[in-house]
Amino acid sequence: MIPQRQKQQTGLYALVDGIPFQLPVNSEKTPALIAVFPINADRAKKLMPGKEVHPFRLWNQGLLVITVIDYQITDIGSYIEFSIAIACTHGAKPAPRLLPALFMKQYGTGQYVFDLPVSTEISVKGGKGIWGMPKHQANLDFLIGDRTVSSQYDLDGQLVMKIEVAKPAKAWFPLKLAAANYCAFRGMLMKSYIYFQGKLGFSLFKPGSARLILGDHPCIQPLKELEISPEPIFTGFFPEITGILDDHFENWFLGYDKPPKQKPEGLESVVNLGLGKEWLSPPKALPKDDDENLNNGIEKYESTSVNS
Repeated sequence: MIPQRQKQQTGLYALVDGIPFQLPVNSEKTPALIAVFPINADRAKKLMPGKEVHPFRLWNQGLLVITVIDYQITDIGSYIEFSIAIACTHGAKPAPRLLPALFMKQYGTGQYVFDLPVSTEISVKGGKGIWGMPKHQANLDFLIGDRTVSSQYDLDGQLVMKIEVAKPAKAWFPLKLAAANYCAFRGMLMKSYIYFQGKLGFSLFKPGSARLILGDHPCIQPLKELEISPEPIFTGFFPEITGILDDHFENWFLGYDKPPKQKPEGLESVVNLGLGKEWLSPPKALPKDDDENLNNGIEKYESTSVNS
């Protein structure tokens, strides 16, 4: 699963953009949650850049993939990463239904990362500047309760999103997985690879196994047009995973039918970033929030600010 080249890097060191790495770029003792919701695939396509990234279709629906990782041990310190992504394929034409799940390499199956807030400045500098990930610093938490695992994402004093999943009785299923992330940066499509393993507890098509709360921050408004199903098709929790982020990545120019009018985010967004490992303050708990009682559904938070 892990490329031989990555294994051969063990014991080597690198210094990229002022960030020191001990190779391979890995993480240890890291809990993570995941929830996958059906969405309107045609509307999801409108959120994807260029002409070669297409929504993965499970029958007639696309998939919204929420993954939150509480990195405990990494080369750049501890931080939380809150990934909001759409399952996708890569190619000149949309892929047929279902087959990309079986032939992932052939169809370039992965996820298009729509938003990727993290806890620390150094994670933004490395993730965006090197791999082109849409990282930015935000207020995040990761809470493991007796019955639920949850994470909340605030930005500019406003709620963006909160995800809760039912905590499985046991994480028993050993899983090794390679995943591809597609991101848009500098007018290019960036593809990076991650390999991870751990024991997973999960639920399939189980009503009430997740609750997704959408805030009113402007950055989340496009997701409200995706007709997100209140019932997840999959939820999971890893009490502990280990992972390797490949230092090899690919990129292509993003092509459009007409000349783009809006300048994409570029290197100016990372060139002056430092190596800070300090976290922003945690998000403020929502009113009537109860992590011990999970009510599934898609909720819209009505207040304009969680810090008011």
